[in-house]
Amino acid sequence: MPSFPDAARRAVADPRLRANLAHATTTIRGRRADAVAELDDWPALREAGKQIKDHVLENLGHYLRVLEEKVTAAGGTVHWARDAAEANRVVADLVKATGETEVVKVKSMATQEIGLNEFLAGEGITAFETDLAELIVQLGDDRPSHILVPAIHRNRSDIRDIFLRAMDDAPEGLTDSPAALAEAARRHLRAKFLSAKVAVSGVNFAVADTGTLVVLESEGNGRMCLTLPETLISVVGVEKIVPSWRDLEVFLQLLPRSSTAERMNPYTSTWTGVHPGDGPRDFHLVLLDNGRTATLADEVGRQALRCIRCSACLNVCPVYQRAGGHAYGSPYPGPIGAILSPQIRGIGSDVDASLPYASSLCGACFDACPVAIDIPEVLVHLRARAVEKGPRHPLERAAMAAAGWTLRSPTRLALAQRGASASRRVARRGRIRRLPGPLSAWTETRDAPVPPPESFRAWWARTDGGRKETGR
Repeated sequence: MPSFPDAARRAVADPRLRANLAHATTTIRGRRADAVAELDDWPALREAGKQIKDHVLENLGHYLRVLEEKVTAAGGTVHWARDAAEANRVVADLVKATGETEVVKVKSMATQEIGLNEFLAGEGITAFETDLAELIVQLGDDRPSHILVPAIHRNRSDIRDIFLRAMDDAPEGLTDSPAALAEAARRHLRAKFLSAKVAVSGVNFAVADTGTLVVLESEGNGRMCLTLPETLISVVGVEKIVPSWRDLEVFLQLLPRSSTAERMNPYTSTWTGVHPGDGPRDFHLVLLDNGRTATLADEVGRQALRCIRCSACLNVCPVYQRAGGHAYGSPYPGPIGAILSPQIRGIGSDVDASLPYASSLCGACFDACPVAIDIPEVLVHLRARAVEKGPRHPLERAAMAAAGWTLRSPTRLALAQRGASASRRVARRGRIRRLPGPLSAWTETRDAPVPPPESFRAWWARTDGGRKETGR
């Protein structure tokens, strides 16, 4: 993936993409605001969610051991995966042990994070996405661009064309009406549900004290994946734990209103181990680290692990609304992706080093986050890390050296300020729209403010600290 500025430049030049994003995010944002406003105790719920998550992160080892004990006691099997390679190998081996070559999948950003579908394909195993938006993305040979609505960059006519091109049982004369598209997807997926012997899922929450796994979704496809197959494999980030059902109750209020703007989630599925005659006969829980322990060690950055994947930060972000999710080069787009991906993957690539800068630092994401992740704080923190680890441009080094030399001398500073004031001559209507040389990188995307006619130091000396102007 290219760096964020390069990817975003192409996205911003696509008027259809911008229109789709603006319409969808504006609609979701408005509905969410109405849903949140219904609760007088929303700030208290938000604080409770934050404290529960922080408590878990501070005691993560304890709760992971409790979860493993409870899942095992209920007849499940727990597997530990340090990274994507281990997790992919565990899942592939479990599927191969059943003798099956197909799996159905639902609700798992963690499997997108580790590239599970691609790995399984290399092992001769086909994975079928069953969430409608994920199905659209898969059939379109595309990538998700939103946490909640992965196909947000597609409109109805795009989806109809994808179905006609890639869905082998799409009805002739399929229209782009929502009802027709949903019915085509329903008929296509029903055959997969009824024949699949193995399912792979993600998890929204894992309740430590009972070993219960929880998935929230809106279509009912998750319920089919979690109950019909004989073998269920759940891939879960280690941070998804809540201590008890009492704690889960807080998040069952926070998540629906923050994501789909609903008072209650349409489908909330829970399962605890295995039960003869009810649901899968084999259950496997794959606990995924993949950079989360390293993130936990960062006192500022660790708050990203509070994330409950609601997507509220994406829907209020002016940068995401214009650039879309693909520009972030990660399954986690938007503001949360800008702080999560560089931590779990490391700031070792152009895209990850650029993500902390994919923000205006307006703070709207922090205001919207239901677990109070201070995303702007983490962005600034990660920018410092990117500078420390990355090579400095020669011009940047020269500029910083010149700035240091100037600021060390009151005389040189005064001369520099007078020179800056002289730049007012190139301004038009109070803005400098074009700067020369390396400074043009700033004015390519924004105007530069015009310096004042005189510096504060000059004004102070001329007016004797303002006394000459006030007569005091």
